[in-house]
Amino acid sequence: MLRLPHSPTVAIIGATGAVGREMISILEQRAFPMKALRLFASPRSVGTRIPFGGTSIAVEALEHGMPEGIDLVLFSAGKGISKEWAPKFREAGALVIDNSSAFRADAECPLVVPEVNPQALSSIHHAAIIANPNCSTIVALVAVTPLHRAIGVERMVVATYQASSGAGASAMAELESQAHAFAAGTAMDTTIFGRQYLFNVFSHNSAVGDDGYNEEERKLLTETRRMWESDTVRISATCVRVPTLRAHAEAIHLEFARATSEAEVRALLAKAPGVRIVDDRSANRFPEPLDAAGGDDVLVGRIRMDQSIAGNRGVALFVCGDQIRKGAALNAIQIAEQFLPAR
Repeated sequence: MLRLPHSPTVAIIGATGAVGREMISILEQRAFPMKALRLFASPRSVGTRIPFGGTSIAVEALEHGMPEGIDLVLFSAGKGISKEWAPKFREAGALVIDNSSAFRADAECPLVVPEVNPQALSSIHHAAIIANPNCSTIVALVAVTPLHRAIGVERMVVATYQASSGAGASAMAELESQAHAFAAGTAMDTTIFGRQYLFNVFSHNSAVGDDGYNEEERKLLTETRRMWESDTVRISATCVRVPTLRAHAEAIHLEFARATSEAEVRALLAKAPGVRIVDDRSANRFPEPLDAAGGDDVLVGRIRMDQSIAGNRGVALFVCGDQIRKGAALNAIQIAEQFLPAR
């Protein structure tokens, strides 16, 4: 398996966006070993200085030419930028981890969540592109995969409640601006979604196919099957936007290959990496986006048997995870950590 240098030179593409800035923060929080950190964004951001490690780093532009001497590149600048630049960095010898959808369906590029399928990284022995899965898929599978391994998921039905963070910093800003406009009694800016977002819920803003499913819903099916290495698991999703700033929530109903119990499910989740159970029935406290925001864990609660499935083979869950962190930036950095030499 490929190993990065003990002190790699790291680059972030899309450093001024919501996920890029979170990557910078997480690298510092986790004391990721680096010789140097280089930050890249669009030409309008060139020269902007971003705090890091007690100093600040000036943002550069990729248009100035192919950067040299970079060992690890974290992309979060959109599909078009990734498609153009990720192969160039790979050809120059860098390990690339891409947060866009550009390479998720590419069989040559592993699609990885470290808690789900770390074995997919073992075949990487040279410069490569690794794809970060979709945020809603990551949040679901961190919670569900431990149950799948032990009991065998045959069917998963998911309803997502996705925060504005999933559409980037501009969508978060628009939601906040609508709240200010509502309080002031002025017209709301609807540039991002073309509708009022505040006090509203609407179908996810990705393209809808002829089958009636949008791209976000389709990703939950295709990405789960790929990471679980299963073409038979049955998955149906309904993805909507809700007016929260950070952290996606998901209602998940599972049908298993064998009978289980609430006690078994709780025991499996209690020892699962990246999972924290929040399930206080007496106080009616369960996972909430505000509690998940800014955290690394996927919160799991509302754990109960699904009484619509016979033979004790069904379980229902409600989960929340920070889309910017575990759903994007943190997952990418956790992938990179798999390639660090042993300390």
